[in-house]
Amino acid sequence: MKERHQILFNQLQAYREYVLHVLNDVTAEAAEIVPNHFRNNIRWNMGHIYLDQYLWIQALTKEKTEAPEEFIKWFGYGTTPEHFTEETPSFEELRKLLKQQPARLMETYGKRLEEKYPSTEMGMHTIEQVLIRTIFHEGMHLQAILDIKKSLQ
Repeated sequence: MKERHQILFNQLQAYREYVLHVLNDVTAEAAEIVPNHFRNNIRWNMGHIYLDQYLWIQALTKEKTEAPEEFIKWFGYGTTPEHFTEETPSFEELRKLLKQQPARLMETYGKRLEEKYPSTEMGMHTIEQVLIRTIFHEGMHLQAILDIKKSLQ
């Protein structure tokens, strides 16, 4: 693996570990609360972080990813916890998925990072470019989680 690709996966893993660290003192009950002036809760942000990486890879490659299709109904753009059902993954299930995802991405796409595809809406042509974008997006949702946590104190 090229050094820059290893650095990309190291960053993906490190940022994800930080998200999981921030979640360490969150209870499943607290993760369900949508505070005043917020649209979503912590559990929604967790599912959205997980889904976003796969959606962008799928948009680029046109290949099905391991994210279940139902995730779009629960965690896709424009959804809220009002879209949750009894089948929506729990806080703990989402923690497990988030923890496993960086290694799964590396295993599945690590040798394909530079393959060229037709451009996505943001002009990205490679999985490497998509992962850089999704790391930025994860940081935005990490901040949302931090803001929700602060509002719950």
